[in-house]
Amino acid sequence: MNTFQLKITSSSGCFYDGPCESLILPTDDGAYGIQANHESMVIGICIGEMRFLNENGWQSVILGQGYARSEDNHVTLVVDSAERPEDIDENRARAAKQRAEERLAVQNSRKEYYRGKLAMTRAMTRLKVKEKKYL
Repeated sequence: MNTFQLKITSSSGCFYDGPCESLILPTDDGAYGIQANHESMVIGICIGEMRFLNENGWQSVILGQGYARSEDNHVTLVVDSAERPEDIDENRARAAKQRAEERLAVQNSRKEYYRGKLAMTRAMTRLKVKEKKYL
């Protein structure tokens, strides 16, 4: 099968740089797929689970917000965060969910509300992927 070069960069550095056969990204409109020789484009990425296929099979990555750029058989992702399901600390994710729920309940300001909503989305995504992968 044809491959393309995939590079995932997060705020903590390069997460992955290597070949990829297929890529499924989380977007506000749902899942978006990319394969080799895809048309050039830029797309917004929302918090969620990304999956990509390489020589080791399907890999899952939990992404923060960012964007993907496809050009000349290279796809570059620039995201706030990227982590593997096996690196998620379930207790920490549950504590983050609880803090987000408390933040949403207080609703001191619109800014705090949106911060709480983002934190809740991040925590729920981590827990969902963790439960799916390791039940």
